[in-house]
Amino acid sequence: MKLLLLTFYYPPDLSAGSFRAKALVEALHQAAGDLHVDVMTTMPNRYYSHTTQAKALEQDTGVTIHRIPLPSHRSGMADQSRTFAAFARAVLGKTRGCKWDVVVATSSRLMTAALGAWIARRIRVPLYLDIRDLFADTMADLLSGSFLKRVLPAFRTLERWTLRSAARVNLISAGFLPYARQVAPQHNYRLFTNGIDDDFLSFDFSDGVRDTGLPPRVVYAGNMGEGQGLHYVLPEAARLLEGKARFRLIGDGGCRRQLKKVLADAVVSNVEIFDPVPRSHLFGHYREADVLFLHLNNHAAFQKVLPSKIFEYVATGKPILAGVAGYAASFLEKEVEGVAVFSPCDPQGLADALNRLLKISGPFDREQFTHKFARRQIMREMAQDILALGDGNVE
Repeated sequence: MKLLLLTFYYPPDLSAGSFRAKALVEALHQAAGDLHVDVMTTMPNRYYSHTTQAKALEQDTGVTIHRIPLPSHRSGMADQSRTFAAFARAVLGKTRGCKWDVVVATSSRLMTAALGAWIARRIRVPLYLDIRDLFADTMADLLSGSFLKRVLPAFRTLERWTLRSAARVNLISAGFLPYARQVAPQHNYRLFTNGIDDDFLSFDFSDGVRDTGLPPRVVYAGNMGEGQGLHYVLPEAARLLEGKARFRLIGDGGCRRQLKKVLADAVVSNVEIFDPVPRSHLFGHYREADVLFLHLNNHAAFQKVLPSKIFEYVATGKPILAGVAGYAASFLEKEVEGVAVFSPCDPQGLADALNRLLKISGPFDREQFTHKFARRQIMREMAQDILALGDGNVE
């Protein structure tokens, strides 16, 4: 069997999508030894401040990885559109005249999924979509006050065509289900979530060096964009917690400059910002943390998501401070011990939640969670679902 996988990010790039794609390829090969997977992806480009070298063509037993170079870019909408156009042109050229048994597209931004739909239709094979975000729904929130909202009907039309073109659709969050069923009601949706990678399960996060006598260290690792909204909550929260907590932020994104500016304007001294680091270095930051922090902006669309960061945070055994609402909040409160949830973009709520969290004594019993959401098992089941589609089972 031959399979085409489209993913905008793939290791050594740093993103939840890249780690998920890699785990899926590994699971597919464990499930079917006679399988060949062609991966169409990009040269590492997730963060402007973190560059990594990789081969344009990488071949291994049963896997060929095609990495497409992109023009230099940051995280603005115009840059993202330009870089995806370069990716799409190259992929369409590389796939012309080729044949696969199944096309798989894993997509947080609608366009990779739409590209997969176009290719699958062109070569007349089934399409399997792995939807990691509701792009049109999110854009409706983010563009609500912008003249660019006039493009939303086009995105919604493209989204409807893309989802309805698929033979099978996986949603990474159960919170997406009501929306997806309105767009494409014919599907029996799968719910293979993100999960915990083996390297997190085997690492000891408990023996980090603590700065005795200093306030607790709160660590955030991830994107710093409009979707995370750190610039709306951290300056005032840091001021409220001056002398009581230290914040270490690791990452990059479209709002990092704005975040640094508002922190400077707030004249706080308890926030430090680091560039993105490889996972092997990130583990050290997690080990030194007293609390791990995640936050989503206060948009209705984000009430449906389930951040991938939750799963790696849980695996560390550390307390978790979460500024989330909707499905993510209920998921954390139901599934995870040692969590304090507060309303997004609420600095006082963050301070109060952290104070509550610091009064909780660990260790936390998360063994059941780590077993239930081990990435290896989730991807094994997803791989079987994809291979069944290739074998002609479209139920």
